Amino acid sequence: MAAGTTSAPAEVAAEPRRRHRPVWTVDALVVAGYLGLAVLLTSGQWRHPRRLFHQAGDQILFEWMLARAARAVVGLENPLHSTALNAPDGVNLMANTSVLGLGVPLTPVTLLFGPQAAFLVTVVCCLAGTAAAWYALLRRRLVDSRAAAAVGGLFCGFAPGMVAQAGAHPHMAAQFLVPVILAVVFRPDRGRVRRDGLLLGLLVTWQVFLGEELLVFLALAAGVFAVGYALADRPAARRLAPALLGRIGIGTAVAGVLLAYPLWFQFFGPQHYRGMAFDAYGYQLDAASFTAAARQTVVGDDYLPGLLSPNPTEENSFFGPGLLVLAVVIVIWLRRRTLVRALAGCGVLFGLLSLGAEIRVNGTATDVPGPYRLVAALPLLDLAVPARFALVCVPVLGILLALSLDRVRPLMVPRRLLWAGAVAAALLPLTPTPIRTVPAVPVPAFVTDGGWRAYVPPGRTVVPVPPVTGAAVSPAMLWSARTGLAFPAPGGYFIGPTGPDDPTARWGAPDRPTAALLRRVAETGEVPVVTDADRRQAVDDLRHWRAAVVVQAVPRHSDPVRRTLDALLGPGREVGGAWVWDVRDRVG
Repeated sequence: MAAGTTSAPAEVAAEPRRRHRPVWTVDALVVAGYLGLAVLLTSGQWRHPRRLFHQAGDQILFEWMLARAARAVVGLENPLHSTALNAPDGVNLMANTSVLGLGVPLTPVTLLFGPQAAFLVTVVCCLAGTAAAWYALLRRRLVDSRAAAAVGGLFCGFAPGMVAQAGAHPHMAAQFLVPVILAVVFRPDRGRVRRDGLLLGLLVTWQVFLGEELLVFLALAAGVFAVGYALADRPAARRLAPALLGRIGIGTAVAGVLLAYPLWFQFFGPQHYRGMAFDAYGYQLDAASFTAAARQTVVGDDYLPGLLSPNPTEENSFFGPGLLVLAVVIVIWLRRRTLVRALAGCGVLFGLLSLGAEIRVNGTATDVPGPYRLVAALPLLDLAVPARFALVCVPVLGILLALSLDRVRPLMVPRRLLWAGAVAAALLPLTPTPIRTVPAVPVPAFVTDGGWRAYVPPGRTVVPVPPVTGAAVSPAMLWSARTGLAFPAPGGYFIGPTGPDDPTARWGAPDRPTAALLRRVAETGEVPVVTDADRRQAVDDLRHWRAAVVVQAVPRHSDPVRRTLDALLGPGREVGGAWVWDVRDRVG
């Protein structure tokens, strides 16, 4: 994502790198180390499959998306829309984080081992894949030392922000294409423009199906870096600009053709929406977060990160004081290199943007406007989460670390050891810990064993209660994902329009009165007085959902919910670890 990373074409072209015989065993060991660390960080679920990562609602969302992608591949269904959720209207998957770029390749894993295993493999691939991709780029383009490249790749893949995002937002952590795209765009060779442009178009298309927000950040960062590099080295810019612009032009044309229909579907297809379902401006970082320790590190705690970041998944800075001091030293030390100056400018700018429209320090508003205010109204940026701009700083710092370690190689051993010790002292406090997990409510046997099939004819739905719609843990999505989308269900965790004639974005589907009633009972534990009007409304809502059976597992305050449903629908039956209400006769 740090646009400038590979953008040292001029330096690479002007200073040809020494070519060494590849030592594949060393490269393999480095990648194996990355994989081992990623597996360790996800061990809380590999060892305990009845648990979910701490942001459980997000994991359930992406498990469902992976299961949906596999179903679309096997059944040759439209991958951009699904009626398996939010029945009967469905969900515009292109307008949500459907991660088809991960789900389609992982279809065999999902089919053989289930969506939970596929999600864990996704997290491992995001972390280790990103680290390995940056290692390859650093080794081939920017440094001679494999050790320096390995350290740079390690930080790019496992920085606090990457670990925070990976357990909940794979669309932000799947950055393994970023260095590849940058390598193609900023290739120092001025030939092969058409081939590189075609490749760029294919890579950008894949990245869209991984995460569009990340692609926007990548384009912005690449542009900022390129401008900074051109201002610092105008002769190189004039020499390389024609080939660079040619690649971008061809790549844009190729991606435009391939993405024309998916993007039309996203913005104009069924269940499209306008704007965002939440106030993105509120998701900003505190200035003090850059020197603090994240939760998922060996020196982190819960209190300070909670004060300095919007939530545990957005701890995108948290670099610690040692690393920032080291970065300043590196920039001063290597300031003669245009690459370093351009990287520094890019990192500082995006770090400032992550502070939002009003800068906060230690949880207190300062009334000092942040630079984000200047760009907040621009198209696309008005939908971006400001806190995520800090993710651009991760590869910037990783590249600076690699360049510095490579620079000390010719020095005397004591100086090399001194610098290596300084880098270790800055990075050790950032050592990540396994991603935290929370217990998952078990899926009832009535669902997993297929007991529901006796109740649900084609075209009808299973209604899990309480019906959750919006940014919360949704039993409908969990049950649907764990059964391979075997049945359609209403509600769910997604972004959709407010109504048929109002495309304003909102979390989930518009609430039906019965859904709101049951959710209120679940939250308060208080059983309301049920009237005949409530019973008639329940039947109307069940007809809208095309319900065949209502199913309740054992959620919090389950007895009040069950008693309310008994009052609405008549007595339920306990079947396979769930309470079941057969509503086929009522709905008709």
